Amino acid sequence: MNKNSIIFTITITFIIALVLVLVSFSILYKVSEKREDFFMLKRGMDATNLFMRDFKHHGFTQELEENLKLINYSIIIDHIQQRKILDNPSIKHGESHVRGRGKAKIQQFSIDDKYYVYIQTRRGNVILKNDNPSDSHREIILIIFAVIFLTFVFLYITTLKKLRPLNTLKDKVQNFGDEEFDISCASDEKDEISLLANEFDKSAKKLKKLKESRNVFIRNIMHELKTPITKGKFLAELPQNEENNIKMQKVFYRLESLISEFASIEELISTKKVLDKKEYHLADIIDNAVDILMCDEDSVVSEFEDIKISVDFKLFSIAIKNLIDNGIKYSSDKKVVIKTDAKRIIFENRGKELQHSLEEYYEPFFSGENVKSNQSFGLGFYIINNILNASGYKLSYDYKDNMNRFILQ
Repeated sequence: MNKNSIIFTITITFIIALVLVLVSFSILYKVSEKREDFFMLKRGMDATNLFMRDFKHHGFTQELEENLKLINYSIIIDHIQQRKILDNPSIKHGESHVRGRGKAKIQQFSIDDKYYVYIQTRRGNVILKNDNPSDSHREIILIIFAVIFLTFVFLYITTLKKLRPLNTLKDKVQNFGDEEFDISCASDEKDEISLLANEFDKSAKKLKKLKESRNVFIRNIMHELKTPITKGKFLAELPQNEENNIKMQKVFYRLESLISEFASIEELISTKKVLDKKEYHLADIIDNAVDILMCDEDSVVSEFEDIKISVDFKLFSIAIKNLIDNGIKYSSDKKVVIKTDAKRIIFENRGKELQHSLEEYYEPFFSGENVKSNQSFGLGFYIINNILNASGYKLSYDYKDNMNRFILQ
């Protein structure tokens, strides 16, 4: 065990405290034992004095037995019983003395916490037995010690359990340098260490999300820049005239728009961005999305009512752009139809049904049946889902008559 660790310090503290308690109770036990012996010897002397006084004048009488009973002593005069008691191997001899110029020898002893007085006189030997010894405090002391000992052990184990998240945190922190944020150290407890573990768990999840956002950002750049760069290379090889120059300017405008789009997506995914919501015409948003996508206008069939919706124009255009792009790519006729039904916005394309649930496509880099296709990085629905969640919209999917329908509501 590390001598500098908190657990080692707490263990040593508990051991020292336990040793001090043990020493204290040992001293208290010995003092209690001597105190009980003192009082029992005193009672034995009182019983002896009573016996010697009455026996000297009257001998064994009924009155003597009754007087001894009053102080919880009885007389044993049977020699067989006396010998059995005196030959007991557990006997512990106590105080002894001689009374009346050698006429009587008195010895006190105990057997298994039972006290006796052995009196030897010229007229015979007797044993006085204490029939009701005083309540021993030693058993109470032992019970109290056992309770305190078990309490110390319970507190020690409980403390170690409370500190256990620290070891978990230590192990997890060591992996942070390698960007391993997929950890779990949350706790349901309410103590400070558990709260620290919960905050650490939240921070790890945030860092994981930032890492995912970075990967999305980089892969999305690679994917989205491919089209305008290809167009730009093609236009650069054409003769320089006004028409081609205008097209080239549009390519650079597209590149500039993409950079702005990437920044917005990264900010949305990695942080809790406050959206700038205002009312816009759906036609304006779709026109902007088509411009960003730089697709053939004939690929988008508009059959929608120009309703007004309250959204962040830039971000919602990105979501619409990805839905249009997805519809065109995976349709059999390379067209997508946009419709409205009350407040719902519907994107239809003819093609095969999705092979997985819509929720699975929300995972970054999930491509499903298109996993072998070079036209998808599996980020479209991931971006769409994040934007729609932030905008207060939900996306649903159904398939009927060879038509895929993605519904915003």
